[in-house]
Amino acid sequence: MSKRTDVLTWDEYFMGLAHLSALRSKDPNTQVGAAIVDENHRVVSIGYNGMPYGCSDDEYAWEREGDFLNTKYPYVVHAELNAILNAPRSVRGCSIYVSLFPCNECAKAIIQSGIKEIVYEDDKYANEENTIASKRMLVSAGVKLRQLKNKIGIKIEK
Repeated sequence: MSKRTDVLTWDEYFMGLAHLSALRSKDPNTQVGAAIVDENHRVVSIGYNGMPYGCSDDEYAWEREGDFLNTKYPYVVHAELNAILNAPRSVRGCSIYVSLFPCNECAKAIIQSGIKEIVYEDDKYANEENTIASKRMLVSAGVKLRQLKNKIGIKIEK
């Protein structure tokens, strides 16, 4: 008997992990996940977009529009930053797999933490100013950007 050959690639596996992490997000509009992986294909950390530790997600708004303080934007920690902050060790030299291209704030954290590559799937905000700024900084800093061609879908039936 021969071994199985229809296995997930490393990219599919780690992007799948990012998607699985995104399922923990309580954001009703956008669920984003991230997985940080080292050069030996070991998972260093994972994260998803949600409220900071100790801040009840029942006490803060999840709205996208309206008065700034009554939206999610000043409160939610993005998946990339959560993964960086939750890492038990340095992420320098690692790759980060994200289901949505990082914003400019996450780009700064990715650069400062020493992550060398971003593997992403969706780039739906490519024309937004914060994404344009993000790409500009990442390219300047020498962070490799790689978009996966095939979308990885994970559905969990309850």
